Parts: sequence; structure tokens; C-alpha cells
Amino acid sequence: MRKGLTFLSGLALATALTLPLQATAAPHADTIVATVNGEEITIGHMIIARATLPQQYLQLPDDVLFDAILDQLIQQTALKQQLNGEVPKYVELSLENESRSLLAADVIEKVMENAATEEEVRAAYEEQYSDGNGGDEFNASHILVESEEDAEEIRAELEEGADFATTARERSTGPSGPNGGELGWFTKGRMVPEFEEAVIALSAGEISAPVQTQFGWHVIKLNERRKSAAPEFAEIRDQLAAQIREEAVEESVRTLTTEAEIERPEIEDLDPAILKDLDLVRN
Repeated sequence: MRKGLTFLSGLALATALTLPLQATAAPHADTIVATVNGEEITIGHMIIARATLPQQYLQLPDDVLFDAILDQLIQQTALKQQLNGEVPKYVELSLENESRSLLAADVIEKVMENAATEEEVRAAYEEQYSDGNGGDEFNASHILVESEEDAEEIRAELEEGADFATTARERSTGPSGPNGGELGWFTKGRMVPEFEEAVIALSAGEISAPVQTQFGWHVIKLNERRKSAAPEFAEIRDQLAAQIREEAVEESVRTLTTEAEIERPEIEDLDPAILKDLDLVRN
């Protein structure tokens, strides 16, 4: 009896040794790498943690970074468990804001993925540059001062015959002052909106009324305007695609907010400065 049992056991062992080993599932996002008092930490948690690290940490060897991230997640889990499931108000609100932001960004990403097909980019290029014209280029000079009064005074002097370049060297506070205020050639989109709008409205040789920007007050002279040659499609393709994606996102946001049922109740005695009061979200 014992001999038969030994034989059968040996046969089973021999058979098992000749069978192929069962394949082991490859690690995935839900693979558990640690538990802390029964709470799971997964590969997915580690991937997200790594994605938010500053660039300098990403230069570390993979094994060093793996251990460091896992150690940090274990420590954080042990620490947060001390709250016994209670979530402070400011943390709850922060998580809601972060969730809202991430989900909105995901929708935006999908909108961008579906925009700017090759056909759309090509159509945008043809619409803008089919005549071979790349748009206007401007050559302008300016005098930058701190107040509107100074700008008005300078403009009056120029209208009475003062030389623009000389006045710029003497009065302008901007970096172009020593060069007579000359800015050289530039295209649309290169200057702040207020400055660009004033330049576009000028004729060659004309001097603007005082223009305020974030840098101060400008008196602008348009020296010359010319048409630039249209860029090649390959040169402008990425820029056009980015523009189409941006417009698609803006249109999507506009449509969604227009169609949404939005209510903004009137709140009596609401002081906007209330947003500075962090004590309201501490508990």
C-alpha cells in the first residue's frame, strides 16, 4: 500500500514537472504594492505620484525613485489614518476643487484631441494665406513715460515739430529710448493688445494719442507698414493647429456654460474680502 502511494505521488510530481508553468499576470494599475493597516497602495497610486514630481527628481534611477515613492505613500497613509476617517473641511474642499479641475482638464483634452485634423489645418491655412499674403508688418517707434500728463506734453511738443528720435532719447524710460525709441519690424500678436491696436490704427508717419499699457504711457509713431510674404504650410502648421484647438476649447466652454442651468443667488452683505478668511474652512 505504501509502495503504491509512493508511486502515485512520484508520478504526480513527475507529471507536474513536465507541465508548462501557468503564466503570471503582468503588473497593472491595480496591482497592490503595499498595505498599511489593510489600506491598499497600488501601482496606479505610484504612477500618479511620480507624474507630479518636479523634473529634478525624475532624473533619479528608476529603482531609487520607486522605493522613495513607495516609502512616501506608506508614510502618508499611516499619517492620514490617524484622523480615523475624519476629513478636515479645508481638505474636503481642496479635494473637490482638485477633482473638478482634473475632470474639466480631461474634457478639454478630449476636445483638443478631436480638433485640428489635417483637413481643418489645411483649410485654415488656405483661408489665411491663399493670396500669398502673410499679413501686415509694422515698423514703429515709441516714447514711454510714467504719466498721461507727460505723454500729452510730449505729444504736443512733437506736433510742434520736435524730433521724435531725439525726444525719445531724452525722455523715454523704456529700453528702446537710447535707440531713438525704435522697435523695428513686428507682426500682429507681438505687442500687448492696447499697443497693437493703436499701431494698427495709424498711418505711416502718424503719431498716436497717449496709449496706456501695463508698462506705462506710450506715444507711438508708425514709421512704415508693409505686407509680408505668406509662410510655407510646414512652417505655420503647428501654430494653426494650436489656434484651432484653442478655438475649439473656447467654443466648447461657451456652449456648455450657455446651455447649463446656472444660478447665482444674491447674498446680502457679502464682502469679496471674505475669500481671505481661512478660518472659515478650518475645523
